[in-house]
Amino acid sequence: MNMSNSLVWFRRDLRAFDHAALYQALTSSNRVHCVFVYDSDILDPLPRDDRRVRFIHASIASLDAELRRLGACLIVRQGRPLEVVPALAAELDVDAVLVCADYEPEAVERDAQMEERLRADGRQFLKFKDQVIFEQHEVLTLAKGPFSVFTPYKNAWLKRLAAMPETLAAWPVDPYAHNFAPPPSGTPALPSLEEIGFAPGEPPLPAGMEGAEMLFEDFVNRIADYGRARDFPAEDSTSRLSVHLRFGTTSIRHLVRTARQMAENGAGGAGASVWLSELIWRDFYSMILARNPHVVERSFKPAFDALAWESGDEAEELFAAWCEGRTGYPLVDAAMAQLNQTGFMHNRLRMVTASFLTKDLGVDWRRGERYFALKLNDYELASNNGGWQWAASTGCDAQPWFRIFNPVSQSTRFDAHGEFIREWVPALKLLSAKEIHAPWLVAEEVLAEKGVVLGQDYPLPVVEHDAARKRTLERFAVVKKAAG
Repeated sequence: MNMSNSLVWFRRDLRAFDHAALYQALTSSNRVHCVFVYDSDILDPLPRDDRRVRFIHASIASLDAELRRLGACLIVRQGRPLEVVPALAAELDVDAVLVCADYEPEAVERDAQMEERLRADGRQFLKFKDQVIFEQHEVLTLAKGPFSVFTPYKNAWLKRLAAMPETLAAWPVDPYAHNFAPPPSGTPALPSLEEIGFAPGEPPLPAGMEGAEMLFEDFVNRIADYGRARDFPAEDSTSRLSVHLRFGTTSIRHLVRTARQMAENGAGGAGASVWLSELIWRDFYSMILARNPHVVERSFKPAFDALAWESGDEAEELFAAWCEGRTGYPLVDAAMAQLNQTGFMHNRLRMVTASFLTKDLGVDWRRGERYFALKLNDYELASNNGGWQWAASTGCDAQPWFRIFNPVSQSTRFDAHGEFIREWVPALKLLSAKEIHAPWLVAEEVLAEKGVVLGQDYPLPVVEHDAARKRTLERFAVVKKAAG
């Protein structure tokens, strides 16, 4: 790299430690500037009280504070990056703009245009791997092709990591802090949420680098039981780090290093290995998206684009009932209530609700995927898309189409005492553990004694599961037959 003056553009990597692009800039030039752009193309369509923007805003403050500790500062702008970044690069007269690579199709296209614009100005645009352990071309089959099933991919991923342990090496920042450009005099204060057009409020969970580390340290103390507890939404068993991974306030290398070490030395019990597998799923879905950008709009398996999903007024009513948590199936409704009110949904419940929408209601998976994209704090295109296509049986490593989650069985198995349901569907809080999973099977007089009138205090089921299952089998059988 030939540069003396550089600009690091932060995107989904909001931290100042173990940061690939920042390390490369600091070790290759003696004047490093830092910028974050509130991207109007992304932010303008969002609701004004979007929880994720509050998380980003708080994390930007954390990043700026850390950069100031290191003798630098964060330049914050708002607008279209394709206009803002080249203009700032010219203003600062930098030789290069450095970023951590992003693999989502729109980001890939944006970065290609950015490289072209900067090159026209005589500047370099340099990308570095940071948000995954292995990129889309690094873990391949023996025939040098891509994997499309997770377990073989995971085995090959682990084998490659064992052969290349340096992949997890950290990219240190502090030792090279003397190469940061000092904050210019009169640096404006960071913009408030109101100044960027959003309602004030607190982030949905501890934000920034310190928030990520606090959550991780707490989770490490519980990780040994993760393999068992992760399926039970009433238990505080997950790491809650997915939002931090999404916005890069923690380092994936840091998490994998710790999980791998704890798995190998036994300190994390079986839970550390299970959690490491979950981190590998992120790389897998990132690889699938990068190599198959058509999955954003279409099925991974083209034959399944022919599926005849339900449409018309009745389908619209069913979709609305699902979104609003009034399907009459308590576990589904509790999960949707938690999502709508907090932006969080437990992974087990993501599978349950997605299966219910696609297999019980017969609604196109893309509609559910878009709803989750709007609501989830940790929305990440690759993982969200992969999870929905798995549940809908249209994806690369999909749940077989003839296996259909029974929402009542899932409820009795994973919320046996009804604790999660009672928290999020308070209308059912007086029902017993036996009654709460399928209140339509409880005698009316018993329900009345507990303050529940079905159709008034809590909905009747919008579909009958066994009949819906039969329709789904018929829907998929037609496509499988046509596909040969």
